[in-house]
Amino acid sequence: MTARNPIFAASLALALVPFAAAPAFGGAAKEAAAPKLTEAPAESQGTPMLRDAITIDGKLVYLGDLFINAGPKADTPVAYAPRPGERAVFDARWLYRVARAYGLNWRPLSVRQETVVERVSQVIERTEIEDAVLAALYERGAEPDSELELSMQLSRVHVASDVRANVGVDDVTYDPRTRRFAAVVSIPAGDPAGEKLRLTGRLHNVVKIPVPARIVNRGDIIGERDVKWIRIRADRVLPDTITTLDDLKGMAAKRGLRPDDLVRTADIERPILVERGSLVTVSLQYGPMALTAQGKALESGAMGDTVRIVNSRSKKVFEGEVSGPGRATVQVVSARELAQNK
Repeated sequence: MTARNPIFAASLALALVPFAAAPAFGGAAKEAAAPKLTEAPAESQGTPMLRDAITIDGKLVYLGDLFINAGPKADTPVAYAPRPGERAVFDARWLYRVARAYGLNWRPLSVRQETVVERVSQVIERTEIEDAVLAALYERGAEPDSELELSMQLSRVHVASDVRANVGVDDVTYDPRTRRFAAVVSIPAGDPAGEKLRLTGRLHNVVKIPVPARIVNRGDIIGERDVKWIRIRADRVLPDTITTLDDLKGMAAKRGLRPDDLVRTADIERPILVERGSLVTVSLQYGPMALTAQGKALESGAMGDTVRIVNSRSKKVFEGEVSGPGRATVQVVSARELAQNK
């Protein structure tokens, strides 16, 4: 609907008085007292037809909003519009009384016929309100890296489409010791007739921690590309939660991990590079001398672990340090030992 600029004179006030019982905040329209009826419906260029649903952007509903071919009285206001973002339902009886009052040759097809009027709005989300309160608290000494917790439920706020959709924060109080606050929020900012919200709550410290960025299956090695950072309240981080990238990167998942899951030390382990019963290439080192031999691992081990290995040729059991996938290193103390383990 195109916006209109009616002259709010005495005649306009009188025109709205008979329909003041119409709903302004949704629900079925209540019966309103009809104005004095005209003697006969006025002739128009076309047959008046009811609109089933209309969307408006002003404070008033006009005759031409409700009816097509409303004639010369189309710009006559007949009801107050619902609040921004809400709807009103006008029933058949009320619509018929309006049509007769303004000389329209229209009758409802049934008692169930109705018109739904919705008012367009701009939506201010909860996050926008919280951000405005946080900015005001920062100016009063709150720590910048904080998260706001409200003590009441807060949903989105609808404002008229023809006003500036911004948030003003007034009368802010903040206690750094308890980190509790109180504030009055005005939407739109500086509008005496706008929405007023009284908010209370407290602030919490926030930390950044690494979490999986994708599904990590059991046994998968976690790489840097598999990790992302999230902000979380410090009081929700358990003592065994992984908080650094170095403690997570290169580790293997002991269970399946979902994206954004907090990872605890029990969820990961160093990846097994030598499996029990697998063949191992053993590097025998004695000073500058080095030989390689084949052995069979008697136990599993990760990087740096010491595992028992049996020499494939001599069947001698010795210990080696896992140095890579399927590899181990043995430091020998004499050339004779080097030759024995060859």
